[in-house]
Amino acid sequence: QVQLVESGGGLVQAGGSLRLSCAASGSRFSIYVMGWYRQAPGKQRDSVATISRSGLTNYADSVKGRFTISRDNAKNTLYLQMNSLKPEDTAVYYCNAFRPENVMNYWGKGTLVTVSS
Repeated sequence: QVQLVESGGGLVQAGGSLRLSCAASGSRFSIYVMGWYRQAPGKQRDSVATISRSGLTNYADSVKGRFTISRDNAKNTLYLQMNSLKPEDTAVYYCNAFRPENVMNYWGKGTLVTVSS
């Protein structure tokens, strides 16, 4: 079982940047497919970006070219670099760890990102 703790959220003006981090503990980080999800008020939780165990990345169309997901297996940490932020990026951002072999999903508690116009 893996424990996930997000950090790096906050208030930023439109056009600004933030870097989210997700620290993992309790299990070997490299065995998980990792991802960032977000949930805006009154909306469902959606995928923002995922990164495979080999480093292949996938992005939601709404963030392509602005966000970059990365992982450091030596530091057991997942990152999300967010540039050119827009008010519609405002949401709680969640870190996710997924293990395909046993279809287990783990979630962090989330970090709030607020983008002002």
